[in-house]
Amino acid sequence: MTEIMYRILLVDDEILVRDAIRENIDWKAMDCELVGDCDNGKAAAEFVQTHPVDIVLTDILMPYMDGMELSRFLHDNYPDIVIVIFSGFGEFEYAKKAIQYDVSEYMLKPVTAMELRNVIEKMKEKVDQRRKEKEKLERLTQTSENYQKNAIVIRSRALQGFVDNIKTRQESLEELAALGIDLEAACYRVAVFELDLYSDSSQLTAEKRQESALMSFVLFNISDEIISEEKAGVAYQAGNNKVGALFMGNRTREFDQKIMEICRTIQDKLKELMSLDISIGVGCWARTQQELQLSHELAEKAIEYRYLLGGNLLISMEERPEENSLSIKNHVEKLVAALKAGKKENSEHVLEQISSEIKEARVDKSRACVYLQQIIRAADETCEDVVPDSRLFSKRDALLQQVTEQNSFDSAFALVRNHVGEIFRKLSDANSSSGQRQARLALDYIQKNYMDPDLSLNSICSYLNISTSYFSTIFKELTGETFTEVLIRTRMEKAKELLENTTMKNYEIAEKVGFADPHYFGISFKKMTGCTPTEYAREKRK
Repeated sequence: MTEIMYRILLVDDEILVRDAIRENIDWKAMDCELVGDCDNGKAAAEFVQTHPVDIVLTDILMPYMDGMELSRFLHDNYPDIVIVIFSGFGEFEYAKKAIQYDVSEYMLKPVTAMELRNVIEKMKEKVDQRRKEKEKLERLTQTSENYQKNAIVIRSRALQGFVDNIKTRQESLEELAALGIDLEAACYRVAVFELDLYSDSSQLTAEKRQESALMSFVLFNISDEIISEEKAGVAYQAGNNKVGALFMGNRTREFDQKIMEICRTIQDKLKELMSLDISIGVGCWARTQQELQLSHELAEKAIEYRYLLGGNLLISMEERPEENSLSIKNHVEKLVAALKAGKKENSEHVLEQISSEIKEARVDKSRACVYLQQIIRAADETCEDVVPDSRLFSKRDALLQQVTEQNSFDSAFALVRNHVGEIFRKLSDANSSSGQRQARLALDYIQKNYMDPDLSLNSICSYLNISTSYFSTIFKELTGETFTEVLIRTRMEKAKELLENTTMKNYEIAEKVGFADPHYFGISFKKMTGCTPTEYAREKRK
């Protein structure tokens, strides 16, 4: 009797559909068995928990638990099961959303016996593929489990305990001596090696995690062999797919150079044998257990610079580079000015300056993301001032999320650069009329230079290189006011802020907002507000 190799579960709330499928397919001829049929997703979810199933054929709209919910349940809990969805015409596009649940096929009702047979044949191939992958994973797991039992693990744990100061120095030395490891040395230095490809463990599938564990074992073997040959120290597995190295010897320039040469040799060897890049952080020299722990922490810290600087790093932390204080406020202001002025090259140059300074400051990922968020918000607000668009804010939330999810600063910065480019295009479209653009530049110029008593229609036209008559026309069209009216209003608004929030004298405020004559300032202020500066201040400062 031929063994049934493929077990199929049918799920549909229409009994006639289930009967038709059951009776119109020669299951044995296809080397299949219909192990069950359910009239809703909830019953199907319960069935797979107690019966082996290879393929699930499911409808979309059903009571208690629909086909989408069932697909999600199977994807999360039984990833080896192959899913086929069949649905009515109106549900078909909806069904395709189930792609996130690894649905393998979509069939439009009514389904013919021939169509179903063809699909089942394809699904059998998929089941075979998944079985092979599962067998491979089980072999990898078995290899890993066997390795976990051997002496290397015991040795690595003891070395890790020594480095992390878990036991007293004497206890650690005795434990290691019993394993045949002599760690008596004048000085120590810790290095940490990590495979770049597997650095983000949250993004790894189960198979990739197993693969990364085996690759880190290869890295350990290579490191251990090279360091032992050079009689420079010992290597150990440091957990989280990392490898540690404890270098031992006298603190000399020659040994410093030798440590870095050994690290480069390990990088080159792994690249040659496995085509993999690793990043290496080397901590400071240590004599005491506390210093040894610090050396390890600094080596780990160096690895974190991979986010900013990219992979295949080799960084010595002997100098202990500190994070520099960094403010990008001035750069952001220059970026905004370049966007407003339509100067693309300037905006790109400012962005590159910001990128370089963030990298040089050696900030961590969270701070780097804060700086990138500042750029995004400033660009959006600049655009909103010129081209109000409520969609910007919803798009911004998604972009900020994307930026924080990137594994490298360069990929995050590329998203920001593209976004600023889009903002630039929006502003360019809005300012396609040269007259509008010049009028906006004038408004920006007034905001930045209102405190200059010599600011005049002639000076701003000279700045823009246009005639006063043409300027007056385009400015009035855009603002509805004359240049003088906008300048006086701007100065008065600034004067109000100073009167409300400072104890400055009237003549000092007059000078601050561009009035050479305090008396004229008082007359202008009363004309615009209906009260003198003194009266306004008395009222607002209560």
